[in-house]
Amino acid sequence: MSGTTRFGVSINSKLLARFDALIADKGYVNRSEAIRDLIRNALVEQQWADDESEAVGTVSLVYDHHTRDLADKLTEHQHSHHKEIISTLHVHLDAHHCLEVVVIKGKARDIKRLADELIGTKGVIHGKLMTTTTGREL
Repeated sequence: MSGTTRFGVSINSKLLARFDALIADKGYVNRSEAIRDLIRNALVEQQWADDESEAVGTVSLVYDHHTRDLADKLTEHQHSHHKEIISTLHVHLDAHHCLEVVVIKGKARDIKRLADELIGTKGVIHGKLMTTTTGREL
């Protein structure tokens, strides 16, 4: 790979052993890829700290579709933010419960606000925002 720089890291042997066990559990083939992922994760976290940065997030919502007007409220909310919402996925988990995954792209501040609004909708059993990056800065 062109542009690759090698560098050394001094680390306590006990900490290195724990790190090696961790990356083995996660299926990394080598330390370098694990360290690159740690660096990328730190950069994405830093990006999300800047409310004005362009970012991507997924909001997972679990709810009982029998809850009165809930599905309609979620759909209306999504339509009112059609510019930020890239896609949605709706899954029937069982006879009563649904999982909805909403992909949002925009300023970090706006994604956080929209995720909070969706998760806070009365009747949502559980919701979670997973943050990531557009990849341009990595």
